Amino acid sequence: MSNVLKRLFEAFSRKTRSGYAVPQSAAIYETPSIPLADVMKLYERDPTCKASVDLLAASAVGMGFYTTVTERYDRAEEAKSVVDQFNEDVNLDTLLNDMARVLIACGNDFWLKITPERLRDLHRLPVDAIERIEQSHIQSNGLKIPYKVEGYKLRRSYGGETLEPEAVIHWRINRVGLSGFGTGVLQVLLHSLVFQSDRRPAYAWMKAKIEKIMPKIFEKYAGPDVLALLEKADEATIQKFERAIKSRSEEGAWLFYSGKGDIKPVTLDPRARFEYYVEHIINQFYLGCETPLPRLFSTPGFTEASAKAALELQNMLIKPIQRYIKRQVERDIFSSVLNQAGLDQAEAKVRLNWGTQKEPELVASDILKAFELGVLSKEEVRKMLIEFGWKIETLSNEESGRAMRKV
Repeated sequence: MSNVLKRLFEAFSRKTRSGYAVPQSAAIYETPSIPLADVMKLYERDPTCKASVDLLAASAVGMGFYTTVTERYDRAEEAKSVVDQFNEDVNLDTLLNDMARVLIACGNDFWLKITPERLRDLHRLPVDAIERIEQSHIQSNGLKIPYKVEGYKLRRSYGGETLEPEAVIHWRINRVGLSGFGTGVLQVLLHSLVFQSDRRPAYAWMKAKIEKIMPKIFEKYAGPDVLALLEKADEATIQKFERAIKSRSEEGAWLFYSGKGDIKPVTLDPRARFEYYVEHIINQFYLGCETPLPRLFSTPGFTEASAKAALELQNMLIKPIQRYIKRQVERDIFSSVLNQAGLDQAEAKVRLNWGTQKEPELVASDILKAFELGVLSKEEVRKMLIEFGWKIETLSNEESGRAMRKV
């Protein structure tokens, strides 16, 4: 992949497009607070995180989309055809589905325009390809206020060049302050918290620690050590027991000795109650994932009303993401495609609409109106109404098409 990208840098890097460059002294460089690759590792390896992100992404873009155009534009049909053909050529539906998961998980995704002068291909960059974002700033009275993005610095493994903003489509949600990066739902699970010198570990670390310890607890107490207490055991017997205990398996061991004695299994102290602490960590983890749906599948007792309320809550989170993706596609993709085809996006108003396009319903009154306007003949009207399930009586020409009764 790096070889493919390397051949593209000359077309996009600042070395050959210095007209867009901002002086280095006037730039502010920002890196992600948590490496985006680490965020995606959490998505890939934690079932709760993956399920939550996948559900949110499917709710946002999984239903697909269709395009519409204003009919007042004299080249409306051509504009819609150009955009629809482009969407098919680049498989925009699949690109949006892949992008949505990364966008929701870590708040960012980056697309490279292979040929910016003719937007006929798009390439999704790896999530860790961008090392830092360069922003210009407004400087006044000692203040430095970030103004706009001036470049995307690639990691050395991807060539190390700086791409111009025009070469990159940067998908970004939940921007905090003036940051050049967005924030996804999983970052909060990877952040630790320091308050008055006390440090709380990240929730992802705590959950992983609990899950790491749980199998060991089962190994220890599901197959406990059992020690036979023996009267008048000699030194050789004691050493024999010591060697057996040290070499026992993880599932525990039974130790025997002939003679009089007692049997004492090692058990877990019943006063050690951890379920409330574990439940708190798990609840915080679900809150961080920002979707209650996985909780419905994993926790008994949820009613239909609870499921409905959960879906309504999720829709509140999904709507802003859908609006953002819609506007980004229309502004950065559809506009470029139309401009390159010599069409006017402001006039055409090609829009992305979520879901499937509904076919207009035809009713009997529409057919009769078309007959009155002379669009349809009497025989065509009769045939269409019969298909609607109407029985047409033989009437005079004046009454034909108007007097009907339904069977």
